[in-house]
Amino acid sequence: MIKVLPTHHKMNVTAEIEKLVYGGDGLSRIEGQVLLTPFVLPGERIEVTAARSKGGVLRATQNPTVIQSAPERVQPRCEYFFRCGGCHYQHSNYEFQVRQKISILRETLARLGGIEYAGEIGAITAEPWFYRNRIQLHFEEGRSGFHRPGSHALCGIDHCYISSPLLVDAIHALAEAVKQPEWPRFLRSLELFTNERHLQLTIVETTRPIAARFFEWCQSLLPSFAPGAIDYTAAGHAFQISRGSFFQVNRFLVDSLVAEALGQRNGQYAVDLYAGVGLFTLPLASRFECVEAIERGGPAYRDLAANAQRVSANIAAFRGSAEEFLAGVTVRPDLLIADPPRAGLGSESVAELLRVQPSNLVLVSCDPSTLSRDAKKLLTAYEIERLTLVDLFPQTYHFETVMHLRALATR
Repeated sequence: MIKVLPTHHKMNVTAEIEKLVYGGDGLSRIEGQVLLTPFVLPGERIEVTAARSKGGVLRATQNPTVIQSAPERVQPRCEYFFRCGGCHYQHSNYEFQVRQKISILRETLARLGGIEYAGEIGAITAEPWFYRNRIQLHFEEGRSGFHRPGSHALCGIDHCYISSPLLVDAIHALAEAVKQPEWPRFLRSLELFTNERHLQLTIVETTRPIAARFFEWCQSLLPSFAPGAIDYTAAGHAFQISRGSFFQVNRFLVDSLVAEALGQRNGQYAVDLYAGVGLFTLPLASRFECVEAIERGGPAYRDLAANAQRVSANIAAFRGSAEEFLAGVTVRPDLLIADPPRAGLGSESVAELLRVQPSNLVLVSCDPSTLSRDAKKLLTAYEIERLTLVDLFPQTYHFETVMHLRALATR
């Protein structure tokens, strides 16, 4: 039996990968101890150096040597793969990635939520390359790029195969700009967002204020640079999106995500919880007599209000938390869509949803762990009507889940 090792102690091991787990690693067992290794596939036999992590499991401390590879293994398209933390699955074919994500979703629901879902989990996919409309670039000592896996160390890049064409152009331009004397050395991170016509830049991290002349200089570097809000067309509407507002990142699947969340439902009263700029709100307005949309963030709420005013008088936008709004609800919605951040709904919102009991509840989740936690409680009053994986993040371990819940009984 392998002894319990201190976190600094390393050992060389040979292992066979059982499965992929959420987070991108492959799981194997060394005499009963769990070993997590990146860039592997189920069924592969590997050699790797491992050390005990703070969580108690063994973790690979370097990329593994694959002794016996899986048939699904392919040559990664990107030369930065293994060094860049942006992608996790480029070493496998895309159809296999989707199957693995469905397995991970099903297993996570069972393990963390006790939800043994026997039905089919549908998958909605699209082009798995050049899909991202939003990225974060980091800067350090005249270089620009993404973080290395599990680290804040920089992996310098000048292109990216999962970013949209206009973002690829911007990556290349900024990789040259960061070497110029005009570049502010105290700027650490920028977020770039695009509708493929205009490019929006948002300061994420800097140790000093950025002068207005930096953005004027960016206009000369990036012809598509837009200093303010930009419009993004999706699901039949043009959405105003300002710096600091959230919007879905896969330019090929935004419409499909909306269609899956709304289904064929219509009625009198719908609620869009965590509405953002109104991605679900605006399409709901053409199906329901009254739509209430709730958003806490300042930039997103202002965009939501502006977008709602563009479209329909039957949308009421509220700024505040989900918990605050739900506490005041006295009329049962026909449909409530909740698209919370990665942390999920939380116990207070779940308790209020169980009190209000919308006739139909749709959870849009980017984290199967928090979805499992929230759904476990909600399934005391609901049943799963449909479960769909929307692969908004090809080549990575991330995915979106749309869970349709139907109330068990009419109040």
